[in-house]
Amino acid sequence: MTDTIDFDEMNRKVIAEFRETGGKAGGIFEGMPLVLVHHIGAKTGTARIAPLVPLVDGDRLYIFASKGGSPENPAWYHNLVANPKVEVEYGTERFPVNARVLTGTERDEVYAKQVAVQPQFGEYQQKTDRLIPVIELERIDR
Repeated sequence: MTDTIDFDEMNRKVIAEFRETGGKAGGIFEGMPLVLVHHIGAKTGTARIAPLVPLVDGDRLYIFASKGGSPENPAWYHNLVANPKVEVEYGTERFPVNARVLTGTERDEVYAKQVAVQPQFGEYQQKTDRLIPVIELERIDR
């Protein structure tokens, strides 16, 4: 018998815990930074939230479309490409951002930084033939 993971239910629990604790979560996210990325379905227009482990580099936030090294990009990545102006929750703040996909050397340097602090991201890249996208969440000035 194979156990199936209900990712929607898992995400609901992570999001609730994040909000209850001012931006922290336990379980698989224990001790890691976490960001909630609000995004709009590219095909459906449905509002969604993805809890993700970012790279925090000073005042910059980066996220990674790793999907655990799966052969395809996660749905949220396609949604951000189609609708890049979104909101994020980080800590106790919620603010607008523009999601910008990094390319070339800039992408490679940021991905290497993430692998240095979260080595599993190196394993994810080794598991797939696709180049895992890196997205900067550029805060939009108010």
